[in-house]
Amino acid sequence: MGLLLRLAVFAGLGVDAYIHIHLAPDAGHTGTITATTLFWVQGVLAAVVAILVLVRPRPVPYLIAFLVAASALGAVLLYRYVDVGTLGPLPEMYEPVWYADKVTAAVAEAVATVAAAIGFMYTRTGSTAAHRGSPARV
Repeated sequence: MGLLLRLAVFAGLGVDAYIHIHLAPDAGHTGTITATTLFWVQGVLAAVVAILVLVRPRPVPYLIAFLVAASALGAVLLYRYVDVGTLGPLPEMYEPVWYADKVTAAVAEAVATVAAAIGFMYTRTGSTAAHRGSPARV
């Protein structure tokens, strides 16, 4: 189960990273912090965390992966359904439509969020030791 969780987080964040980096140049160039900058940061962060979880499946990397994926999913849903306007240095990012890249990113973020949460709990409970053939504690 541990390998499947790692691969699910890796795939979800990997897709999220690719889409954000792919869309970054056209995301928007207004504001103190531009949408382009936010997309680049999200893409690079998602890629780094995806690799981290793949090579080091421990509670902290899973927690970081959960935070990265859940924040991205929360942002895409918020800016899809609510016209928040500008928030301090953050740009106006309201976009009340769904399109292929946006749907794909949202699904990938949801998969990564759920898999990272399960991975976090799985590694915190020590279940991985039991599955590796370690003697059970009595």
